[in-house]
Amino acid sequence: MSKFSETLLFSAAIVVVGANLRPTMAAIGPMLDAIQRDTGLSDTGASLLTTLPVALMGVCLLFTSRLKSVLGTRNGIILGLLFILLSNLLRWHWSSAALLLMTAILGGIGIAIVQALLPIMIKHHSGAAAAGLMGVYSTAIMGGAFLSGTFGPWIAQASHWQVALGIWSIPSLIGCLIWWRATDPAETVPEDRARLPVSRAPRAWLLLAFFGLGTGAYTLVLAWLPPFYTGLGRSAEMAGLMLGVVTLSEVVAGIAVSYWVGRSPDRRPAIFTAIGALFAGLLGLIFAPLALAWPSAVFAGLGIGALFPLSLIVAMDHGDDASAAGAIAGFVQGGGYLVAAALPLIAGLLREYLSDLTLAWGLMAGLCLVLWLIAVRLRPGQRITF
Repeated sequence: MSKFSETLLFSAAIVVVGANLRPTMAAIGPMLDAIQRDTGLSDTGASLLTTLPVALMGVCLLFTSRLKSVLGTRNGIILGLLFILLSNLLRWHWSSAALLLMTAILGGIGIAIVQALLPIMIKHHSGAAAAGLMGVYSTAIMGGAFLSGTFGPWIAQASHWQVALGIWSIPSLIGCLIWWRATDPAETVPEDRARLPVSRAPRAWLLLAFFGLGTGAYTLVLAWLPPFYTGLGRSAEMAGLMLGVVTLSEVVAGIAVSYWVGRSPDRRPAIFTAIGALFAGLLGLIFAPLALAWPSAVFAGLGIGALFPLSLIVAMDHGDDASAAGAIAGFVQGGGYLVAAALPLIAGLLREYLSDLTLAWGLMAGLCLVLWLIAVRLRPGQRITF
């Protein structure tokens, strides 16, 4: 196989693998009412279908080096894809609250393993082209969320929600096969340098909070935006389409950030703009959820889609070299995902005991003000030293 063909196959594998990292969560929301009706799953239990995978992402990212040494990079990614495949397959054939929670854990472990190890493989395999391929990878993740969230309700309408959840085992299988073919079992990734004591730096915790709260907006919208609108009388298909609009807006914002980010060392103007867009979307959900449904989805998506890369870029700006930047980003993401996992759970509790998600949007709007106060302190030129 020529070098060009190998590169093309590896890129295709990245796309397919990335597209498998969100359907396990994104397919749930638009069909949650039907799922709860058939399984008796409570609102708090339903929130765990998002909270558990996101929390597991954080845990695995905090222990990336250990995962890499125990599983290996290539085989670890295959194992993660097999976990995702099995979790989706189980959902296709059985339906119970306990089973759904078990598959959330199983799929969450798979997603977490892949998400921890795949960037390492991309960086090792692609060298100078790694940044571009990471952009492709991120877009593929959002593409998988868009497809599963948008088309899941239509599949359920034609058959059953179990099929709409389980059918994503097919791309998981394809991902396993393509990844196996595109990677060399003899290829080894060098060991990392000694782990830096990032957690001892107070500023690292500030960056962690900023990433976690911004990502929490994503997990909150992913889990509860569709049920919020089905609760207002909209169809599951329309609610899924709204989630799709959010996802497409995230893609647009991510592209805009990629275009802008090299133009100024001060990230704060872009961050303030992103927070403002998210805040505007949340205000629409609070005060005019039906009249401003589509603008709210667009603004929320733009804010979320810009905050995610910007929070990582700012974290990496605090490193003096590539190793320090990577260590800071790993700590910020690992702990940040644990913070983000709490917001869907809080929203589930609010819905269960107050029968209304408006307070959840209000909580996130308040957290936007916290994000703003943190962002004011993110001046260019600041570093975390070890």
